Amino acid sequence: MKETLHNRLEELYPDMVSLRRDLHQHPELSFEEIRTPELIASFYESLGMEVRTKVGGRGVVATLKGREPGKTVALRADFDALPIHDQKEVPYKSTVPGVMHACGHDGHTSTLLYLAQAFYEQRENLTGTIVFIHQFAEELAPGGAKPMIEDGCLDGVDALFGTHLWSGFPTGTIAYRAGELMAAADSFEIVIKGKGGHGGIPHEAIDSIVIASQLVGSLQQIVSRSIDPSKTAVLSVGSFHAGSAYNVISESATLTGTVRTFDMEVREDIVKRMERMIKAACDAVGADYSFTYKRGYPPVVTHEEETKLLASVAEKIDDVNETIETDALMVGEDVSYYLQQVPGTFFLTGARSEEINAVYPHHHPMFDIDEKSMLIAAKTLCDVTLKYLEKTHR
Repeated sequence: MKETLHNRLEELYPDMVSLRRDLHQHPELSFEEIRTPELIASFYESLGMEVRTKVGGRGVVATLKGREPGKTVALRADFDALPIHDQKEVPYKSTVPGVMHACGHDGHTSTLLYLAQAFYEQRENLTGTIVFIHQFAEELAPGGAKPMIEDGCLDGVDALFGTHLWSGFPTGTIAYRAGELMAAADSFEIVIKGKGGHGGIPHEAIDSIVIASQLVGSLQQIVSRSIDPSKTAVLSVGSFHAGSAYNVISESATLTGTVRTFDMEVREDIVKRMERMIKAACDAVGADYSFTYKRGYPPVVTHEEETKLLASVAEKIDDVNETIETDALMVGEDVSYYLQQVPGTFFLTGARSEEINAVYPHHHPMFDIDEKSMLIAAKTLCDVTLKYLEKTHR
């Protein structure tokens, strides 16, 4: 059946590309998705598959039962876009100003839909059940995974697999890692509240910009000098906003940024040290402050047995040139919530191609994917699903 499914996926590939480009032209932001989930649900309904809509809010879940009972595998894809203006000059450029698929979620969606069609056409030869999870709002915490799980998308599921089309690896590469794959992704906001004044009379003011500037440097010392070097952590200040005129000492300054960790004790230690450092800087000059720390997605931790299974099937796929064990990544993904509930793995499918200028990083206004990566992702998800169902049916 594997060969039959691969052949069918190759036949469906032009449709897969066409749908991906349609989704790319009509992106929708996290928690604002309307057209996309309707399109996904209509696709499954046209096949005659069982489908649930509005799962956890805007999610879609379709279920395919084989001829014989067996284990249940879930396959997950996300479908939201980002608030970035598409700068590519391609026929399928986003038609929505300031919104684009800059992370490959359009490709994830199209891949899973046509894989589902191929499986559906072979349902009489299938043992077990496959659940197709289409998730909204991955890009914006609190994300769609948690409410979808609470709404039952994992009920009865024995294992879950998913992939991310990844511009960091060339097309033909499958990258995997057992254990810690992606980091917990948190955000923070620091507002320094000083005392405004005239730029020529600084001694009568409390300069929020000076305090905030010192903090930008000081905060970096938390990771470099206070965290065990064997523990991985990142603290980055991403924005600094203050002031309105060249000759005015700003009353307030705002810093925002992110913290990435794998170890939850390290995460909490960083929060405490940040608070102490901010308070000390403000107390020294009589300023006040507010500090907001938002804990985002937990780290993505894959399961060893399912990851080994994925690696073993990926290296046998003709379109895969290389399977590699990747280093852990400091990006975040709410697929982590699924893997906290059921065994499974999440892997990266290379989507980089210099030939078509698909070379830009994720979340870049020129981001694109080599669409051949979708076919490779579909075949890999196909094979790991079949292998899991076959292995557990014995």
